[in-house]
Amino acid sequence: MDLLPAENSQIPKKHGFRSLKLVNVDMDQVLAQQPVGVHYGRLDNGLFYYVRSNSKPRMRAALALAVKAGSVLEEEHERGVAHMVEHLAFSATKKYSNHDIIKFLESIGAEFGACQNAVTCADDTVYEMFVPVDKPELLSQAILVLAEFSSEVRVSKDDLEKERGAVMEEYRGNRNAAGRMQDAHWVLMMEGSQYAERLPIGLEKVIRTVSHETVKQFYRKWYHLSNMAVIAVGDFSNTQSVVELIKTHFGQKSAAPEPPLIPTFTVPSHEEPRFSCFVESEAAGSAVMISYKMQADQLKTVKDYRDLLAESMFLYALNQRFFKISRRRDPPYFSCSAAADVLVRPLKAYIMTSSCKEKGTVEALESMLIEVARVRQHGFSEREISIVRALLMSEIESAYLERDQMQSTSLRDEYLQHFLRNEPVVGIEYEAQLQKTLLPYITASEVSKYSEKLRTSRSCVIKTIEPQASATVDDLKNVVLRINILEEERKISRWDDEQIPEEIVSSKPNSGNILQQFEYPIVGATELILSNGMRVCYKRTDFLDDQVIFTGFSYGGLSELPESEYFSCSMGPTIAGEIGVFGYRPSVLMDMLAGKRAEVGMNLGAYMRSFYGDCSPSDLETALQLVYQLFTTNVTPGEEDVKIVMQMAEEAVRAQERDPYTAFANRVKELNYGNSYFFKPIKISDLRKVDPLRACEFFNKCFKDPSTFTVVIVGNIVPTIALPLILQYLGGIPRPPEPIMHFNRDDLKGLPFTFPSTIIREVVRSPMVEAQCSVLLCFPVELKNGTMVEEIHFVGFLSKLLETKLMQVLRFKHGQIYSAGVSVFLGGNKPSRTGNVRGDISINFSCDPAISAKLADLALDEILLLQEEGPTDEDVSTILEIEQRAHENGLQENYFWLDRILRSYQSRIYSGDVGTSFEIIDDGRSRVRISLTPETAKLALQRILPYPCKKQYTAVILMPQTSRFKLLKSFFRSTKTSYRRDAKILAGIAGMAVIGLSLWRYSRSTLKS
Repeated sequence: MDLLPAENSQIPKKHGFRSLKLVNVDMDQVLAQQPVGVHYGRLDNGLFYYVRSNSKPRMRAALALAVKAGSVLEEEHERGVAHMVEHLAFSATKKYSNHDIIKFLESIGAEFGACQNAVTCADDTVYEMFVPVDKPELLSQAILVLAEFSSEVRVSKDDLEKERGAVMEEYRGNRNAAGRMQDAHWVLMMEGSQYAERLPIGLEKVIRTVSHETVKQFYRKWYHLSNMAVIAVGDFSNTQSVVELIKTHFGQKSAAPEPPLIPTFTVPSHEEPRFSCFVESEAAGSAVMISYKMQADQLKTVKDYRDLLAESMFLYALNQRFFKISRRRDPPYFSCSAAADVLVRPLKAYIMTSSCKEKGTVEALESMLIEVARVRQHGFSEREISIVRALLMSEIESAYLERDQMQSTSLRDEYLQHFLRNEPVVGIEYEAQLQKTLLPYITASEVSKYSEKLRTSRSCVIKTIEPQASATVDDLKNVVLRINILEEERKISRWDDEQIPEEIVSSKPNSGNILQQFEYPIVGATELILSNGMRVCYKRTDFLDDQVIFTGFSYGGLSELPESEYFSCSMGPTIAGEIGVFGYRPSVLMDMLAGKRAEVGMNLGAYMRSFYGDCSPSDLETALQLVYQLFTTNVTPGEEDVKIVMQMAEEAVRAQERDPYTAFANRVKELNYGNSYFFKPIKISDLRKVDPLRACEFFNKCFKDPSTFTVVIVGNIVPTIALPLILQYLGGIPRPPEPIMHFNRDDLKGLPFTFPSTIIREVVRSPMVEAQCSVLLCFPVELKNGTMVEEIHFVGFLSKLLETKLMQVLRFKHGQIYSAGVSVFLGGNKPSRTGNVRGDISINFSCDPAISAKLADLALDEILLLQEEGPTDEDVSTILEIEQRAHENGLQENYFWLDRILRSYQSRIYSGDVGTSFEIIDDGRSRVRISLTPETAKLALQRILPYPCKKQYTAVILMPQTSRFKLLKSFFRSTKTSYRRDAKILAGIAGMAVIGLSLWRYSRSTLKS
């Protein structure tokens, strides 16, 4: 039969994956070169186009202009110019000037950054937009913008000077510890090729001094329609009309008579491994990276696709082993993973990365290499491969079930890869048939053979990263030699599989029953009161066929503990998670869940305990079984379990001590929230006082009494199937004889914090390898209880207004920052239904240390101007449009509805009827939207923030440490200035028991602006 279904062949929309027919395939059959399911073609001037109709989300379109021109094409004096062209495109073109493109897109609800952005890579540049199309002219205007990018970018001297500061700030932001490590690894990987010297961010000297003529020359030389493609995926009534719009805006553009050919750059191979011991004093921890480079595979035939599946199975199986090793007693690393990716157009790599204890890189390297050698010598077991096969089958089943609900952005990205990397697009229907046909016949022996590609004699690069030098190149070479000898002498033992129980719940609980049932039509939800006291609210949706999500919460958390017990108990989830909160160790549970899409987690907060989950409807029983196990398992700490957790915690604390931003963050918290134990940073001495037994006792109590919990479930729920499962596994959770952690939300202990009543301005100086600077302005907020619903919505609108205006002033007008963020914190308040709500609004941006004072003053001046004169009509219209478009998108997402229903239960106005509180909150939003004008926005800024804003705030700036003999000078011009000695770099943020070391991506081939 044909490899691809005939065009008139239709698989029924709701056709089940399990009944999906297999296909007869010829391994030599060539996959379709033309992408399936999309209107694909090329204009006379050489421009490619891809147009597809897709209604997820409704009335939106994901657009892109892809250009096969990136930083690798730059000459030495142009290093960084490809990225600068991308910045200038948003600044000025033939039809737009002074960042009018950004203003236009924001005016239609396409927020800068989230909905309009661009990416510069070594091989290409991609401009992306996500725009509403509910008005006929919007799509045409958006495509016109892409057409402007293609050939009409105005590169004047003034344009370039305005944008230099933003590009320079992006460069500075990338010169932190993670950026330096990524850059160094990239250069090591690409050694001997043009790619090694062409990181997209470029050179500081070029960014600061390059002429606009040089930038324009690069743009004119490489930006040709024959190197470009336009992609449009969205809720279109028909694709032909969109093609006509592309022809209208691009078709009149002339093709260059003889555009230069895009050169190909190779990355030389090498037999001897390369070694590097990189010392980074600000590193987040110690790590090992092993890379195996090879030519990128061509995916052309069915056999190529089968090989790709086998490779995926190999990486899955290897990662399963790495995870199990990391959960052993005294493990060689905290985490380890392997992946394969195309780094640049001609080069692919397998990359293994591990994070480990200090001075543990040699041991970690040995473990990683020996595991690959073990696979070469003994292979994977059939049991391991059956688990991996089930995982891959589960993934493709989920994709198939949601084939008509794919996000337009995901489809757009597929077509981008088709154009830029020649990756076939065969359609999810056929791909599902193909995987279902091929997966059962890929054997353990075939999968294991991929370990041959991970030999140190095949273009291998081995690198350690440490905050202080420990390992040497000779150490690394000796490890490689030792493993090679062990493998040659076949002295590596077989992998020892754990015994895996068959059932998560060994004895099925007796089902509970429904005491009361309520319908809430305005929410589209049903509420059940179960016989054990648990309240369950479920809402059936059709947004995604393969998703059900849920959250359960109960009042009462860490704030109820005395200070002496707080820190120990805050470590409870971490210690319990290492042991296994669902009755099984994590390494065992991983295998038990193979082939199932069910995840459950939990959280302990100041005022609340919660659990949450995400699963396939077909695996809802498994997810609810995990919840049942959470409530019925008593976690008891073992000495080795605690040792591993404490070791990881200490490494995380030390990593934070090395981070220049830690002192900054700690000082901000100390100033804004006082010297409260809840906000204090974690120190090594705190960790050594942890009582593991008390931590687990408290954790066990937190999830014991179902009568205190409210559970909200949203997704593709079939009530006749879901209700019996809810009654058995949620209703079957035994209610204890006496209430456990049964708190009245109005009687909870509040966190002690008070915002300063005066102006506090302070410089925090930290030792840094390269100069970084961050400014944070913070203002107190107090919302009155009687008007709380409206005020909460006002805060949301105002924070977006402040962010938009500060970007306009600091980036687009003065060109001195890359981005500005505005955040609102109201989480310190206990969830009482009485009293006002206190919190803060903070503004944060990074900049050149030398002008931080000036920019901080400009930000304050802009906020004061908004308070005194208010925003313009255009400002208000833009903010309303951005909020409305985000709201419309959210209405089509399960997580949005889950959050809305949870907020309705947790709202101060909730008094037993979730429908009423939902309606009041929704009405509050509508009232604020209707009432929002320049005048009401001005009054709200005066009411919610201190007025004038300069009378009460904190301002903290992070600066590089200077000579101790120099006096600290104020970075603000003010008579009320408070100076303090340099803050000591401490370990972390109190109340956060999230322990782990960050891993850095190996590739620095991409820059997003």
